[in-house]
Amino acid sequence: MSAIRLLVLGAVRQHGRAHGYQVRNDLEYWGAHEWSNAKPGSIYHALKQMAKQGLLHAHEIAPSTAGGPPRTEYEITEAGTGEYFRLLRESLTAHDQKPDVLSAALGFMVDLPREEVLDLLRERVRAIETWRRSVTEYYTPEEGPAGLGHIGEIMNFWVHSADAGARWTRGLIERIGGGDYTFAGEGEPFVGVLAEGQENPYATGERHPGDDGR
Repeated sequence: MSAIRLLVLGAVRQHGRAHGYQVRNDLEYWGAHEWSNAKPGSIYHALKQMAKQGLLHAHEIAPSTAGGPPRTEYEITEAGTGEYFRLLRESLTAHDQKPDVLSAALGFMVDLPREEVLDLLRERVRAIETWRRSVTEYYTPEEGPAGLGHIGEIMNFWVHSADAGARWTRGLIERIGGGDYTFAGEGEPFVGVLAEGQENPYATGERHPGDDGR
C-alpha cells in the first residue's frame, strides 16, 4: 500500500474542497515530505489520478492568479470517502506495511470512533505477535542469532522491530483508552490543517508547476 492515496484523500476531506497547493501545504505542515513519498509531483499526480478514478471531483473555478488555466479544486466523492476509510482501517491494522503508511493512518485515526480505533490497534498487536511466533519457531535458534552466522542478525532485527512495534502500539492503546485525543462523535476535533493563506513554517520552498492551485 502507498501512503500517498490515504494522505491526499484525507487532506482533501479535511478541507471539504481544496486545491493542489493547499493539499501540499498541509502535508508539508505534517512533515510528510520527510517521512513519506508525498513530494510535490506525487501529490499533484495523485489528485489527478484519483479524480479520473472517481474518488475525487475536480472543480474548475477560476483562472489562476498567474494567468494560466482555470484553478482546480478537489472534493472527495462518496466512492472516495469509502476508499479513504478502507485505507485508514487497513493501515491501522496491518503490521507489515512501511512506516509511512502507519504514520499517515495516525494522522487521520480521529476520524474513526475511539472504540473502533482501539479494536483496530488490538488487532495490530495480535498480528505482530502471530508473525513473531512464526519467525521464532522456524528461524531463530535457541542460542541466538549467531547460531545462523551473521545471517541470523536479519531475523534478529525483525524480531526486535516487531517487539518494539507491539510495545509502542500497546502504549498508544493505553493512551487512547485513557481518554487522550478527540475522536469521531466526541466533539470538536483537533484542526490539523492550515487555513487559506496561513503561513506554513515547515514549507520546503520548492516550487512546482501549478502551485497557484492547479
